[in-house]
Amino acid sequence: MSAGITRLGWVLIAVLLSAGCASQPPTNIMSGPSQVELRSYQTRAFDTTDRTMMLRSVIATLQDLGFVIDKADEDLGAITGTKLKGYKIRMTIVVRPRGETQLLVRANAHYNLEPIEDPRPYQDFFNALGKGMFLTAQNVD
Repeated sequence: MSAGITRLGWVLIAVLLSAGCASQPPTNIMSGPSQVELRSYQTRAFDTTDRTMMLRSVIATLQDLGFVIDKADEDLGAITGTKLKGYKIRMTIVVRPRGETQLLVRANAHYNLEPIEDPRPYQDFFNALGKGMFLTAQNVD
């Protein structure tokens, strides 16, 4: 019986050791900026309720920045574009109401398959979008 317990003990030790070698979830899932910080520079509020005009401005801005529009869904308020010149960036923009007087625009960009967490590309996009919105409001083509 002592040999049976020893075999069981070895099996138990082997199971425990193999469990310790099991793949662990990536620890870098929350590395970099916090999700709140990331959302803060991915999102801007605009003082308009004209969703169609905003979606058209987003499309024009993406095209001005060298993106090719892959998909635009007015019902969902979502636009996706890809920029292939020199590198592959894919950006998805979602437009949704915020209260009674504003629209919220959120951009989400990826370089290849990695999310872009640097605020500069988002700032560049929103600066260009703001200028485009101003020109549209002034009826400048």
